[in-house]
Amino acid sequence: MSVLKVIEILANSNESWEDATKKAVAHASKSVNNIRSVYVNEQSATVKDGKIDDYRVNVKITFEVK
Repeated sequence: MSVLKVIEILANSNESWEDATKKAVAHASKSVNNIRSVYVNEQSATVKDGKIDDYRVNVKITFEVK
């Protein structure tokens, strides 16, 4: 049996929601080991001059606690 924990992270990117998600996982992996999955809970963006300026994601990252 495994013990899993879920943390919530907010991340952003000026390229895409996918890039923001990758940044969230990369940042979490600096201090969290055994990451098992990432769930994109929410997506949003800011708009400047009629164009998307910043992509934002709220993700839940699941990891195994040993």
